Amino acid sequence: MNTPRGQQTGLGVAVLSAAAFGTSGSFATALIQSGWTPAAAVTTRIAVAAAVLTIPCIVILRGRYLALALAWRNITGYGVVAVAGAQLCYFNAVQRLSVGVALLLEYLGILLVVGWLWLRHGHRPRGLTVAGACAAMVGLALVLDVTGSHHLDPIGVLWGLGAAVGLAVYFVLSAEADTGLPPIAMAWAGMAVGSVCLAALGFAGALRMHAPRHDVLFLHHRTSWLVPVLGLSLIAAVFAYAVGITAARTLGAKLASFVGLSEVLFAVLFAWLLLGQLPGLIQLVGGVFIVGGVALVHIDELRTTSPAVSSPDPVHPYAVSDV
Repeated sequence: MNTPRGQQTGLGVAVLSAAAFGTSGSFATALIQSGWTPAAAVTTRIAVAAAVLTIPCIVILRGRYLALALAWRNITGYGVVAVAGAQLCYFNAVQRLSVGVALLLEYLGILLVVGWLWLRHGHRPRGLTVAGACAAMVGLALVLDVTGSHHLDPIGVLWGLGAAVGLAVYFVLSAEADTGLPPIAMAWAGMAVGSVCLAALGFAGALRMHAPRHDVLFLHHRTSWLVPVLGLSLIAAVFAYAVGITAARTLGAKLASFVGLSEVLFAVLFAWLLLGQLPGLIQLVGGVFIVGGVALVHIDELRTTSPAVSSPDPVHPYAVSDV
């Protein structure tokens, strides 16, 4: 049962996940500026994360390896589309578009989640959800400061829309608890599949892989390349994905995806603290819009949740998996 207390816990966990994802930009920037290709950074990020999660995954599964085999469709879709595909599409979009436009295109995936739940499960969005969606997207545009004139490369736009599909798949598949897999096992399996897929493409020459192992500039100091790699893998991948799946199973795909918008706010905050990029007034106003949009969706969810009802929430019929 999804109670209001459970939703409050889920909201806190979702915010932690968004904060962890928000650190990826600072870590990745240090690597890419030192000569790493985006494909190499993404592959290293999820491969190291999968390796770190291997032993915890074995312990948590406790011999229930049949569950991995039975959930191979979800795992494959999660690893190839939600993990590897989303990140790869986003980095390719950034090469052709500004970071703001690329991020805005990626986060259109949140609206895809609402549309998917409407078409697939008949969960027609109500007025508050529609209002929250509009407010959140306006806020996102303000935070990213994309009001200026930009040259939109059509290929870059397609890459950005591909990232949006990957983001939507991430929230939808993360919310499905009927796979029988604990969140950490799902995260490990997805990242393992995603890293193998990207490594295979790199070996075949379809992706350019270049990862020079020399000191990088991070926090205005020269440091080992291992520092951003470990941060990108442990904080922005292991912790972020595992906690994010837990949050999505508690909140449902729709609400979790809207809370995920706060990742942009955290990314701006970390850029300010770590890179000295002070956010402007328009970005602070955008943050208010995003928080307001998330609040509207949360209120809409609470209106359909009753502690006295033991059946699954009609808006997101997912149960929390035992870990």
